[in-house]
Amino acid sequence: MASTIKDIRAETGLGLATISKYLNGGNVRSENKQKIEDAIKKLDYHPNETARSLVTKRTRTIGFIVHNIAINFSGVLLQHASAFLHERGYGMMICDSNLDEKQEAENIRFCVDKQVDGILIMPVSSDPAFLAPAVKSDIPVVLLDREIKSHEIDCVTIDNLNAAKRATDYLLERGHSKIAVIHSREYTGEERFKGFLAAMEKAGISVPEEYIFSARSHSTELGYKSMKTLLTLKDKPTAVMTTNYEVSLGVIMAMNEEGVRCPRDISLIGFDELILPMVMNPKLTLVAQPMEDIAAEGVRILLNRIEEGKDLPPQRVSLYAALKEGESVGKPRKDKKQ
Repeated sequence: MASTIKDIRAETGLGLATISKYLNGGNVRSENKQKIEDAIKKLDYHPNETARSLVTKRTRTIGFIVHNIAINFSGVLLQHASAFLHERGYGMMICDSNLDEKQEAENIRFCVDKQVDGILIMPVSSDPAFLAPAVKSDIPVVLLDREIKSHEIDCVTIDNLNAAKRATDYLLERGHSKIAVIHSREYTGEERFKGFLAAMEKAGISVPEEYIFSARSHSTELGYKSMKTLLTLKDKPTAVMTTNYEVSLGVIMAMNEEGVRCPRDISLIGFDELILPMVMNPKLTLVAQPMEDIAAEGVRILLNRIEEGKDLPPQRVSLYAALKEGESVGKPRKDKKQ
């Protein structure tokens, strides 16, 4: 027979109010906390979450909706968020939108129906209307990595535009002017593209249309096909900026197939410090997103909404992303005269 809160009372000699307060996340005296924890371990006590949720009106479950669970970035962010939530006594329910706005809206409804306490989301849609079920049910939502142009929604991103400007300036400072860019038409890709163009414009350099590649979303395929096309140009760029990890992977696959060496033949700068920079030779120069900090800030804001009050003003956190120098950027090659 499963242990109950009354068994903990018999084991510790403490009152039910004190034990209940501890089990529901409240503060109790350190000596009482130790007694309760020792009793829980000895009795192998597990709280009845269904019964507790009826009293507290909380499930201690957070919905995490990702735009595409297959990409490495999503997995790393999930891992960090899970760890931070676990520290605070919350579980996590994961939903994959698979880059589909309709599925994303269904995921919101699913989380609401499961009575999650809050939702972390890496959104596909740029229209906040899909969040209506959560808003109506008074379930707080925090956006991660991407922003929706609404002042009613908390979000945590990096300063994408200025991060891309720094990356572009890095190439310009090393003598590159023929720079191609491969980006998505998602929020992050668009912001990074704007930063690239701003840096090039400030340097007085126009970017040929054949140096600009984009697609609806970041993907290995986008990087691969774009690089294949760039390498067929008569006037090839001397450097390429990619705005995402998957895009960088596709670019390097294409370069390897064509026998193009980096940085001797073409320089490369990218985003995201995941697996690729650790195995690539030469080491990739990149903008490293602070993954752990993004997750930590998202969890902090969401749990503050849940535990401290939902009437706090909207929080929009923009984190700094550092440029990490590798060996993939060299001086521009000197093309032979035609």
